[in-house]
Amino acid sequence: MFSLPPVTQALIVINVLVFFADSVLGGSLASLLALWPFGPRFLPWQLITYAFVHAGLPHLLFNMYGVYLFGGDVERVWGTRRFLSYYLACTLSAAALQLLVTTLTGADYPTVGASGAVFGLLLAYARLFPSRRLMLLFLPLPLPAPLFVAVYGALELLLGVTGTQEGVAHFAHLGGLVGGYFFMRFWKRRR
Repeated sequence: MFSLPPVTQALIVINVLVFFADSVLGGSLASLLALWPFGPRFLPWQLITYAFVHAGLPHLLFNMYGVYLFGGDVERVWGTRRFLSYYLACTLSAAALQLLVTTLTGADYPTVGASGAVFGLLLAYARLFPSRRLMLLFLPLPLPAPLFVAVYGALELLLGVTGTQEGVAHFAHLGGLVGGYFFMRFWKRRR
């Protein structure tokens, strides 16, 4: 698949397979794998499985494009084991912050998608390739990757705090960024 490293390729394939399996099963897989707030529908495996379920084809395509765009380069630099650990850590930190927010607000809706992990990948990409330029979709101005991450993170915080774009898990996105940041700091200290 376009010479992608193995974990990046596997993540894309698994997400696509889960999407089509859920379509065939009429959405019953999504309700079991999605991240529900703490309560009767919450199950421990959802802390990971929610990142493999998507709410529609555009959601899937956008997230997998992010995995493709940033994951391959990050995995090539870090290797498969470290890359997978990082991806899962970002998935877990995104879930943790989303659960905290839903608990504090009393919200009762499921969270799905790999966006939190993709935000973590974006941060790693910016740290590894600071001179590369990226563009926001709504602003066709190339920005250095670290500035892109800062602007995108600030935008997510603003949208999350104001409640804009209801139905988008802005705090899960921020959780992926924050978790990725601390995970990279932890690795740096261990060296």
